[in-house]
Amino acid sequence: MARFRLSDTPFDTATLRAQLLDARVGAYASFEGWVRDHNAGRAVVGLRYEAYEALAQREGEAILEEAVARFEVLDAACVHRTGDLAIGELAVWVGVSAAHRDAAFAACRWIIDEVKARVPIWKHERYRDANPEWLHPG
Repeated sequence: MARFRLSDTPFDTATLRAQLLDARVGAYASFEGWVRDHNAGRAVVGLRYEAYEALAQREGEAILEEAVARFEVLDAACVHRTGDLAIGELAVWVGVSAAHRDAAFAACRWIIDEVKARVPIWKHERYRDANPEWLHPG
């Protein structure tokens, strides 16, 4: 199973979490990012994520492999939405299982930061003032 994936439909975090757990796990950490109603002082009414899918998948997998090796976690996964999202929708989820909490917390933070910096996903924000902008969501 791929550790990183893009999804053009909403997904269930409980199912994703369950896939990371086994008898060796003593800690689990996750991050959820939602679409908020503002950015840089502007009212946001919705957004669209677009990705270079093949490269996003490859780079996302590399990030998760690096995290497992670097932080000595048992497993990690990330799902990022694409397509049109409304205010309040879940946009990105990261989950990490480990023997100890320090590794789980550190890996989770590192993964979301690396995904935002390295994975080719762009955000097209629509604002109330009708002047949309393309952003790299880092």
